[in-house]
Amino acid sequence: MAAFLAIESPKVRTDIVEAGEFPDLAERYNVYAVPKVVINDTVEFVGAQPEPHFMRYVAQAAGVQEAPPADE
Repeated sequence: MAAFLAIESPKVRTDIVEAGEFPDLAERYNVYAVPKVVINDTVEFVGAQPEPHFMRYVAQAAGVQEAPPADE
């Protein structure tokens, strides 16, 4: 999902890191499971997320208050 956002917007940058090859970076971000997503060093989550949840994390990191999706 993050990569798709980066393709669509020049304001979004995505870095995908192999934790085993960069153990210092993995330790810095407390990576113990994958996928681990960190947004702006303020919001993070582990595991695949449905699109509405992922977008809520993005909105939270951007400081945007967003109502939960109607299906929840």
